[in-house]
Amino acid sequence: MQGCFLAIVGLTLGAVLGAAVGVGLGLAYTKIFNVSDFEGYSGMLVFFTFMPLGAIVGGIGGAILLGIVGSRK
Repeated sequence: MQGCFLAIVGLTLGAVLGAAVGVGLGLAYTKIFNVSDFEGYSGMLVFFTFMPLGAIVGGIGGAILLGIVGSRK
């Protein structure tokens, strides 16, 4: 029971932190590779590509990490 609860908490916190890291990486990507700002292209790239990918990876990673930690005895 404790392992399941911690996995859910890890999923939630990992998704939030992963989304924040994804936005940061997306903003860095747009600066490094000089992505065009025409009609909000760079903003859409960051918030529709990097943020969801970061949230997915962070959520899965957080759930696995805290699920393993919670299931130890």
